[in-house]
Amino acid sequence: MADDTHEGGKQTDESRGNTPDEAALSARLGSLDQRLSKIEGGRKIGTDLSGDEQDTAQAKASAMAIGLRLSSELVAGILGGAALGWGFDRLLSTSPWGLIVFSLLGFTAGVINVMRAAGVMAKQSERL
Repeated sequence: MADDTHEGGKQTDESRGNTPDEAALSARLGSLDQRLSKIEGGRKIGTDLSGDEQDTAQAKASAMAIGLRLSSELVAGILGGAALGWGFDRLLSTSPWGLIVFSLLGFTAGVINVMRAAGVMAKQSERL
């Protein structure tokens, strides 16, 4: 019973699939698993926000929402005025003048809306 896969009734490392390359790969995989576990544990700790950090994150999100609202108010005023001016130019054949005048009026209306939304107008009227 002497064949290449058995030596003295025992299987060799090669017959079980444990070549030196596979042993090195297994060690590397174990090391990678340990490093990933450490990183994952660190991320869980880093993402747990305390009460103060959550308040700060909510304040930043709220400030971003306010900024987007104010900028959309301004852009809407300008685009609305330009659209009205273009319409009047097409109807009355007053080439660029309607677009220019109504774009300026739209810009003015947009700035007033931004000031009103930001509360600047209310503060100024309280002073008077």
